[in-house]
Amino acid sequence: MEWIVQNLWWIPALPLLAAGFIAVTPRSGRLFASATAIGSMALALILSLKAFFLGLDTARSGVPWHLVHNFDWFQSGSSMMQLGWVLDPLSVLMLVMVTFVGLLIFIFSVGYMSHDENFTRFFGFLSLFAASMLGLIVSNNLLMLFMCWELVGLASYLLIGFWFHKPSAAAAAKKAFITTRIGDVVFFLGILFLYWKSGTLQFYDNGSGCLEKDKISSLIAMTTVGGLAVNTAIGLLIFCGAIGKSGQFPLHVWLPDAMEGPTPVSALIHAATMVAAGVFLMARVYPLLEPAVLGVEGSNDALTVVTWVGAITAIFAASIAVAQTDIKRILAYSTVSQLGFMMMGLGMGGVAVGMFHLLTHAFFKALLFLGSGSVIHGCHEEQDIRKMGGLKKYMPVTFLTYGIGMLALSGFPLVFSGFWSKDAIIEAARDWKGFGGMLPFIIGITAALLTAFYMTRQMIYVFFCNNRSHEENSEHTHDTSSHASHAPHESPAVMTVPLMILAVFAVGLGFLGTPSWPWIQSFMNGSPVALHTEELGSSQVLPVLVISSVVTICGIFLGWWIYGRKPILHADDLDALEKMRPDIYPVLRNKFYIDEFYEGTIIRFQSWFAELCDLADYWLWNGVVMALSYAVIGLSWVSRFFDEFGINGGFDQTCQKLTEGGGWISRAQNGQTQKYLGILGLGAALIALLILWGCKAS
Repeated sequence: MEWIVQNLWWIPALPLLAAGFIAVTPRSGRLFASATAIGSMALALILSLKAFFLGLDTARSGVPWHLVHNFDWFQSGSSMMQLGWVLDPLSVLMLVMVTFVGLLIFIFSVGYMSHDENFTRFFGFLSLFAASMLGLIVSNNLLMLFMCWELVGLASYLLIGFWFHKPSAAAAAKKAFITTRIGDVVFFLGILFLYWKSGTLQFYDNGSGCLEKDKISSLIAMTTVGGLAVNTAIGLLIFCGAIGKSGQFPLHVWLPDAMEGPTPVSALIHAATMVAAGVFLMARVYPLLEPAVLGVEGSNDALTVVTWVGAITAIFAASIAVAQTDIKRILAYSTVSQLGFMMMGLGMGGVAVGMFHLLTHAFFKALLFLGSGSVIHGCHEEQDIRKMGGLKKYMPVTFLTYGIGMLALSGFPLVFSGFWSKDAIIEAARDWKGFGGMLPFIIGITAALLTAFYMTRQMIYVFFCNNRSHEENSEHTHDTSSHASHAPHESPAVMTVPLMILAVFAVGLGFLGTPSWPWIQSFMNGSPVALHTEELGSSQVLPVLVISSVVTICGIFLGWWIYGRKPILHADDLDALEKMRPDIYPVLRNKFYIDEFYEGTIIRFQSWFAELCDLADYWLWNGVVMALSYAVIGLSWVSRFFDEFGINGGFDQTCQKLTEGGGWISRAQNGQTQKYLGILGLGAALIALLILWGCKAS
């Protein structure tokens, strides 16, 4: 077995060790903390590339492959619990993506967090986050994956609430942690159900793993409530965990609020790690959802649920994004929408389709979030796009790279990676034969139109028109030097260089998955890679390419038509869309009032139920306990009374009389012989008198 397979654990262990070292580093050790974190990720990237090249050699066989190293963890009775790690196309690509994108985010953070007093702690949390995600990727055991899954949740809680002195950040951290726990509880039930029915949680174990043909066949043969196949039931339970982590409707509410953390955290969560974990999980357990990939006939109803949850999430979040004004919150809802696309891709097109979009999205969304961080940094911590404008003049590098990210996310035709990965999902939706027919296809192209529209709106607000950042100052002062000191500025090279690297991949990565050369899809499916130049003009591919291109161009044109033709003059001007549709815009701006609905129903019920429990605890259960305690105290007083005045009193009186009697007797025994003789004589006389009296009587 290759060295890297046996030692795959070093990839997550390196950033974990870095987190441990940084945890005991004082605040003054800023250089050590950043160098340790960045160095650990760089080494993890090198090991990931070594694993990637091994994967390339293995893939030449042209068949699906899994390289596994399992080991015994502990024994309970006759059962042996094993853990292990797996190297396969899915884990290889994810390892390279997470370590590479994570490394760039770490480097960017050096500049972005340079003035933060908790600089060292931030890099410790980042390292813990990266280690947790990498451990999740290499796990060959669902329980081990779940452990790392929970560590990802912990690290996200620490990073979202990093600026805990802000009430909004503290609330967002708690909201993220609690909301994702809802899905995780159901996920854990799925783990227990799987272990109960299959007897193992190992994914691959020489034919005995829970994702291998024999176990899947046995799960299909069993049914549960309502005749539902066990594999489908387990898949749906596990999917609930993915709904929470990947911000799918209706557990999406935590993800936009996660913007309260520092911007590098947003990039890490929304691009490479946490939200990608849910999609990766469903890709990992895909044989449970679709047994046909193993050549086994069985139900794939779980994929229908995955598809529809993804479709609803994609259109729902995209419509909200068109009315947001926080630069990061727009990108957050964009992430929710794109995660919906990924779930659609998994449900309708398989692992390769969904994961292709996950990989391209990781690069261009990391680019956009880091670009927004550069904008915020250059605008002196301003996040409201209405108070920006004209930044292309002040921040040319950020403008160029952000524009590339915007076009990639929008799916601009032929050149940018998002076009090819999104197009693969739309093509799968067109050919889908499941429940709803063509409706997911219509939802997909509508969400794509909205994506191009709201990203064009954001670009115009932020980089075009006049600069509106001085308006508040100009109302109170005419000091031009003050205006100059608050003017936007370009970010330092430590922040812009990662943007340029990510921009290259936002363009180039898509060419690894075109219909003419579907390298990523072939690599993940374990099939030979071949060049098919004729595919672009085929009747299956060309219509979708045309539709996708037209939709994207129409979305960009619509954004320019509404926002670009007439310059935005003042920060307090009504949004152009609000002027057009004042009835719909507030609903979108307030996120369809989902948070308010939860606040008025679930959270209010929980508060009411908590108060009821508190009252019941204080008046009922506390009253019962107090009544019992007083009853016990009363019984103890009765017992004491009988003990002291009954039992003790009678015994003490008897003892006292015996003592007094003994005292009288003791007085006669004083040791004087003459008294003893006198008593004997008196006794003898009394006896003689009794005898004489008896004789006379007879």
